[in-house]
Parts: sequence; structure tokens; C-alpha cells
Amino acid sequence: MAAHLSYGRVNLNILREAARKELREFLDKCAGSKAIVWDEYLTGPFGLIAQYSLLKEHEVEKMFTLKSGRLPSAEVKNIIFFVRPRLELMDIIAENVFREDKLHSSRDFHILFVPRRSLLCEQRLKEQGVLGSFINIDEYILDLIPYDGDLLSMEYESAFRECYLENDQTSLYHTAKGLMTLQALYGTIPQIYGKGECARHVANMMLRMKREFAGSQNQILPVFDTLLLLDRNVDLLTPLATQLTYEGLIDEIYGISNGYVKLPPEKFAQKKQGEASKDLPTEPKKLQLNSAEELYAEIRDKNFNAVGAALSKKAKIISAAFEERHNAKTVGEIKQFVSQLPHMQAARSSLANHTSIAELIKDITTSEAFFDNLTVEQEFMTGVDTDKVNIYIEDSIAQKDPLIKILRLVCMQSVCNNGLKQKVLDYYKREILQTYGYEHILTLNNLEKVGLLKPQTSSRNNYPTIRKTLKLWMEDANEQNPNDISYVYSGYAPLSIRLTQVLARPGWRSIEEVLKMLPGPHFEERQQLPAGLHKKRQQGENRTTLVFFLGGVTYAEIAALRFLSQMEDSGMEYIIATTKLINGTTWIKSLMDRPESQTP
Repeated sequence: MAAHLSYGRVNLNILREAARKELREFLDKCAGSKAIVWDEYLTGPFGLIAQYSLLKEHEVEKMFTLKSGRLPSAEVKNIIFFVRPRLELMDIIAENVFREDKLHSSRDFHILFVPRRSLLCEQRLKEQGVLGSFINIDEYILDLIPYDGDLLSMEYESAFRECYLENDQTSLYHTAKGLMTLQALYGTIPQIYGKGECARHVANMMLRMKREFAGSQNQILPVFDTLLLLDRNVDLLTPLATQLTYEGLIDEIYGISNGYVKLPPEKFAQKKQGEASKDLPTEPKKLQLNSAEELYAEIRDKNFNAVGAALSKKAKIISAAFEERHNAKTVGEIKQFVSQLPHMQAARSSLANHTSIAELIKDITTSEAFFDNLTVEQEFMTGVDTDKVNIYIEDSIAQKDPLIKILRLVCMQSVCNNGLKQKVLDYYKREILQTYGYEHILTLNNLEKVGLLKPQTSSRNNYPTIRKTLKLWMEDANEQNPNDISYVYSGYAPLSIRLTQVLARPGWRSIEEVLKMLPGPHFEERQQLPAGLHKKRQQGENRTTLVFFLGGVTYAEIAALRFLSQMEDSGMEYIIATTKLINGTTWIKSLMDRPESQTP
């Protein structure tokens, strides 16, 4: 089922199996038939851990979405609420329980908090008078969820907002706990590096937790050599830029959620010869995207301009394979061909899907609007006219383009200019509020608080120095056969990944000056390993680094890290972990107040 999790350097299936085991144990505590009432946000992440079949084996007969009012009828003994510890959800649960109690007095109620129990929530249930109705109140510690063979995410969507806007460090505690769980399964990580305030907090919490468990030595040979903790606000620029890898563009345009994407159905309609195409499907086409699919694993991290050639090459290979049937003469040859058929048919349908997706994306990337937007982004990244009002942004506001697009560009200009001159900033703010509505003053205020949109305080703009020292802009990036990570943004090398690359070789000492210009402290910690657990490295064996992005990571950054892992001479393999998979749109949305009332 999840074989693709064990292909990589680190077998992430171990983590998934540990999570499944805990889930089974909890379900078995509630004897008898069960109905699960889901907090809707959890269904996606849970789907990566356990399919419905596992729940069914443990007598789960019905599943409902948590909503106010009465629960749908179900002839079951146990009702289990799977919820995040949020006060507003407790009120809905209380209402559900009240309505049920009057009808079925023999039912047992249980709550499973994900990822932690919360005293505040239990207090709220007590105030509502329903705390006594619950037989079991438990927590299911689901911090890091394996997404792919080299990717873990906590799917904690509000982490960046909480850390930088609300000064709430709950997500950092969950991160530290998640890393402790990881070390319990994969061995103590000997070296920890970090950059940023949040990274420092997480490292401190981890070291404190390790001291608290000082009695129990971890006797597992370490799988990871290094942990690198990176704050998202060390590199605010990368998520604002339009990702130009295949997977990055799918996410930018359609949004990938828990490994699935929903696409317009008309491209995927199977038309039979001679039939009218009046019965086109109206339901979006839902596809799962991960490295279990051979073709996707091959093209996901390519720059989109290299995808067409890869698809046509694959098409030729598949047709040649199907042509082989004419050469099969003997019974043995025919038998062999038939045994390969299922694999070939799967490859053909996979090719058809990705050709359709590529066509959908190409319609957008070849449009004038996309090109104009990208041109402005690249001008900002290279430092062209970042200190004055941009005509393209001005025109886009006048045409009432989507607000998120405007915010992404204005924030990008601010980040590349180390803040905007007061009169430029005031002009943009005024234009945005007059065009999109004054309620967005809260959003602009939030963007200012987190440092995305700010007035220039010092006369010196450090961005050009950082850009030159770290080679963040590479002219003539090779998109077809890349030789540098800058291919993921067609010229711009993500700052976060450059820092990771320099750390591996020649080390951060070589860029002390630049590190001081970026926000937050940088540090190095060592964790003592018990005797006998020091790795004896084989000749030519790669080191393994876990890079943890606090506040979110984009698919283009993940592609850049995979590229570094595959480089012949890098000597380093990367596993990626994050609080949330993000793109510029979802990231800005998480910082908006009342985004649902936003203008189209």
C-alpha cells in the first residue's frame, strides 16, 4: 500500500506503521460497533496513515463530518469524535452529545484529540455540562505524517501565523515532540544546526526533553547525521515567487491537498468514437500524486519547460513496448508479454493523465498574463526598480485582478528592497484599500507585522549583497539539463536551499557576514551518542540530513533539495520535513483576516 515510503534512504514506513499501531490500540479500547465523527480538517492527513479498510477491521461502521445540530442516525454502540483541540469545535460536540443523550441513553462517547489533549477544551466541555458523558478522553499524537519517500509534514496550517503574528509557540512544541518521536524510531541525531528564532526555540526544547529522559538511552544506530532547522522568515522571498517545476505549478494553479489534486474534468473525459460529447463529467477529476507512480516520480521536479520532451519520450517507449506483441511468436514469449500487460496499461493511463495535466498548465503558462507576472517577479529578484511604484502592479490593481496576486507582488517588492519607502508603501496601501475594500486594512497590518510588507527603516538594502554572495540569481539557468538548483524558478536559486547547500560544503563559517544580515540567530548543537553507536562510514557512503522548515515549504524548494541529493559529488542526501506544504497563495491566505469575504 505505502511501498513508496520505504524506497528512499530512510524507511518512512516505520513512522507510518507506528502511527497505525497506536490508532488500532485506541479503537480496540472502545469495544463494540463504532461511528467516527471527523473534524473535517483531519480527514486528509489521516488518509495518509490509515485507509477506511483499517478502520472497518476495527468495527468502524459509519463516518460523519462534525457539524452542529444532530448526529445522523447510526446503530452503533460507540461514537468517537476525532478532533483538533479547538474551543469552537467543543461547542459543536457539546450540541451533538446533548441531542443524542435524549434519544439514545445507552451510547458511549469518546474523544480523541489530535495531536494533543487540551485542558482548555476539557474545561469548555465541562462548562457545557457534557464532560461526564465521555468514557475515554485521549490524545493521538500525530505530529509528522509521511507524505512521500523523502517528505514529512505536520499539516499544521496556522504554524507561521501563530509563530510570527500571534506569538503563540504551540506549533514549535509539537515540532520538538515530533522530532523526539522521530529520534525514538531512527536514533539520536548527532548534529543540529539552525537559523532563526523559532529554530532556536525548537532546538532548546529538544535538548530539554532529552535531558528529562536522560535515564533511557536510545540504543538505535542513528539514521540521520544532521538536522537543519530553518525558520521560514529567514527566507520570505521564495514562497512569494511562482514555482516553475511541474509539481510546483500544479500546486500554484490547482492546489495539492494531502497528496491529491482536483482538476477540471473535461480534459479527462473518455470520448468514444462517434459518440456525442454532451455527457461530459461535471465532478472534478481527483488524482493522487506521489512517487509510487513511476512517471510522476520522474517528471515532478523538472522545470515545466522540460516536461513536454520527457512525456513524448515516454510515449515512444510505451508504444514500442505495445508493438512488441507482434514479435511474440512462441507461447513463452506471449506469456511474458501478457504478464507485463498490467504494468504497461498502468503506464499508458498515467501518461494520458499527465499529458492532460501538462496541457492544462501549458494553456496558462503560455498566456500573456502569466508571462507579464513572471517578468515583474524576475525584475524584483534581480533588483530592477524595486524602490518605486511598479506600473504593472498599479495596472493590476486598476483592473481589479485577484487581491492575492497583488499582495504577493507587493510583498515581493518589499522583501527584495528591504522594505518600501514610506510614500511608495502608503500609495500601495491606499490603492488596495480603495479598490478591494477597507476591511483589508487588517490583512495589510498582519503582513507588516510578519515582515512581508514594511517601511524601509535603514537606508541600506542588504538584499543585493545577499543575492551576490549566495548567487541567488543565475543568468541562463539550464531548464532542460539543470546543473544548479536555480532551475526550479528559472534563474532564482531559493535562499533557504542555498543555505542548506553551503552548510554541507564548505560550511556556514564561509558566509558569516550574510548570516548576520538574515533574521534570527544561527547555531550549532551536538547531541552525545551512547558508546558504540558512532557510525563507521563506508567508502563513498552519503551522509543524511533532515531539513526541517518551520512555517512551511514549497514544492519548488523540495525539488531543489532532491536535485542536491541526486548530484553525483554532493555526498549528501536530504529528507525534508515541514509544518505545512505551502505556496504563495495559501501562505498569504493564512495571514489574511476574513479571507472568505475577500473579493474575487
